[in-house]
Amino acid sequence: MTTIDTATITVELPDAFDPRWNRLPGIHVDGRRIAIDPAEYFFRFESSTWLVADWELVKAQLLDVDETTESAVEQLALDFIKQHSESSSDATRVLATSYEVYTYLFREEHLAGLGLPQITADHLRMLREAATLMALNKVELDGRISNVGPCWFFPAASSVVFDLDEATGGMLDEVYHGGWFNEHRRIESIKAHAALGGRLVHGCQSVPDQSGGVVAPYGASMANFRDDLAEFKAGWIEQVYARRVTAAE
Repeated sequence: MTTIDTATITVELPDAFDPRWNRLPGIHVDGRRIAIDPAEYFFRFESSTWLVADWELVKAQLLDVDETTESAVEQLALDFIKQHSESSSDATRVLATSYEVYTYLFREEHLAGLGLPQITADHLRMLREAATLMALNKVELDGRISNVGPCWFFPAASSVVFDLDEATGGMLDEVYHGGWFNEHRRIESIKAHAALGGRLVHGCQSVPDQSGGVVAPYGASMANFRDDLAEFKAGWIEQVYARRVTAAE
């Protein structure tokens, strides 16, 4: 029988996280230090290993490489993952790597070209924090969702942690999974997510569906992923919103 490591996950990141993350069960934020109790934090936690690559290596060997007619950017990322990623049970490393990835992707220099003047630098901070925690979610090659935490459902989680109304939370979700990335940004995203062993995929087409996103390995069954998510997502989303009521009380 396989035993899943449910020891507390701790990490100290370069910047302090919003203390309102403490509203969610199983997570404790104290400035730059984050502690997560998997048994309380996750809705489903079946895997304590993740595929990661060194962020400095991604920056040095992948971010500035251009695709060609023979090798698309997705192939470049897949080849890099095959050569340089490794399975790690160090969740601290995963979170630290993820924070580097999303600090890069959600950097303030992009605000001017986003086309959404209502998005601020503070909103980008929210995206960086939530996306960092999303890296602990996991999809297996057969498409089964093995790890699911509340940040999978960004609008719901943001309503709990950041006191955002539904419209603002939905707008940020669009920035996270689509509106931010024109083709140049999409290419940036594909390369950067190689550090997390895969590509960013979503179970939804738009905010109202709120089916979330995850960094999934190349080759994972998207059909099985879709079916697994559809079976359970309504209950998970309900649990996230229920935590807002608990926090308010």
